[in-house]
Amino acid sequence: MTLAEAEDFRAESASLHDLLAGAAVAVWAEPTDFKGWTPYDVLGHLHMFNQAAAATLEGEDAFGQFTSGFRQAAERGTSGVAYTREWLGEISGAELLSRWRAYADGLADLYRDIDPRRRVPWGRGPGMSARSCISARQMETWAHGQAVFDLLGVERQDADRIRNIAVIGINTYAWSFRNRGLDVPEEKPFVALTAPSGALWTWNDPVAASRVEGPAVEFCQVVAQTRNVADTDLVIEGVSARDWMSFAQCFAGPPHDPPPPGLRRRRDEGYTVLQSS
Repeated sequence: MTLAEAEDFRAESASLHDLLAGAAVAVWAEPTDFKGWTPYDVLGHLHMFNQAAAATLEGEDAFGQFTSGFRQAAERGTSGVAYTREWLGEISGAELLSRWRAYADGLADLYRDIDPRRRVPWGRGPGMSARSCISARQMETWAHGQAVFDLLGVERQDADRIRNIAVIGINTYAWSFRNRGLDVPEEKPFVALTAPSGALWTWNDPVAASRVEGPAVEFCQVVAQTRNVADTDLVIEGVSARDWMSFAQCFAGPPHDPPPPGLRRRRDEGYTVLQSS
């Protein structure tokens, strides 16, 4: 049985690759609206953690060995961006793009044929299933890729594979509260999202007092914190839904606040993706 999420990750990586294929040299060093990361920083981060996702299939020792350098850099005060650049060495944006894409394809191959329920280590928690791990790689590729699409002024044409990201958002509802030391509301909001294809996706009890309805793309942007909920057309009713959407976080780590309203957006005059000469 083929793990469909592995192919979705491959397709998400291909979408970002196609955006940057042949990009002008200046693009690679231009800060995005996400913490000032450049497209080079985005791809470097994705490339590193794709390799971590491969190492985790080899077990805790291999995963721990691969991620030890990152942890040690953090302990000595080196930023993740600076460490990633050291780890990459002196390579150009075009070379990084090529290496990242090739490795992403190889990672999709690795995950495609394994048991989706297989447990793999990740971070300092209890680990996750292989299905969740490769879905998380798609989510991160999509989320960080948004900053590059925004920089270039390109509206991304999303596909229904973002359902994997919506599922992560739904599954991290309780965690988003607990991660902030807050009590989890007993009733989960009803969620009804319109897919890029026009299909309707729903979760939880439709008679719940709280609800979130609207475009699936915008829901994914909110839970991945690439947009503030105020910058979307989501319809939100009820206290628990409003609280959730104000700080939803579908990625691991300490609590992160979403971007302020209006900060993360597609630039009206982005950089033109030019073929390198």
